[in-house]
Amino acid sequence: MERRIYIRLHPRIKVKPDQSVYLQDIAQYILPSNEPGELLETPIYTISENDERVATIDSLQVIRFIKKMFPEMDVESLGENHTILEIMSSSKSPTFMRVGFVWLLLFFGSGLAIMHFHEDVNMAAVHQKMYFMLTGQEDEHPLILQIPYSLGIGLGMILFFNRVFKKKFNEEPSPLEVEMFNYQQNIDEYTVMDKQWEDKKQE
Repeated sequence: MERRIYIRLHPRIKVKPDQSVYLQDIAQYILPSNEPGELLETPIYTISENDERVATIDSLQVIRFIKKMFPEMDVESLGENHTILEIMSSSKSPTFMRVGFVWLLLFFGSGLAIMHFHEDVNMAAVHQKMYFMLTGQEDEHPLILQIPYSLGIGLGMILFFNRVFKKKFNEEPSPLEVEMFNYQQNIDEYTVMDKQWEDKKQE
């Protein structure tokens, strides 16, 4: 009978302080049908105060753990080489005043950014010229163009980000979600490299 285990590490998981981490927490796995449950009942890692906000477990660490318990077993690792353990702190939920302050800051900040852009490109003059070309009349405030244009900016932002509050229009990720995903990948790569560098310095 084949004595082999296949593992695929999760890229990132959330853990609590002082939590013991088991194989089933950090990886998908395929075990021989008659394998003892000892492998799943023994923690691979325990979160300590020295870990601060993140810790990492690499595939070699998992393989050594399995080989120590079952030297005769072959281990094949697929996919990710590291799992990042994000240690969740007992932070309080944001207060209404804090959420309101951030909302007002973003609202007025984005509004000022749009107004400054329109002032730089002289959007008012563009609307006046467009109104004159369409009607042959001059109007200092062509609201028939300015109002639909303003509504179109808001609608365009909703379609661009593909979300209204918690509702999405389709399953495609928005540009913001893609950028956040790329940002998180860069953070994870840096975290892994930084942990490896710290481990080398301690050796």
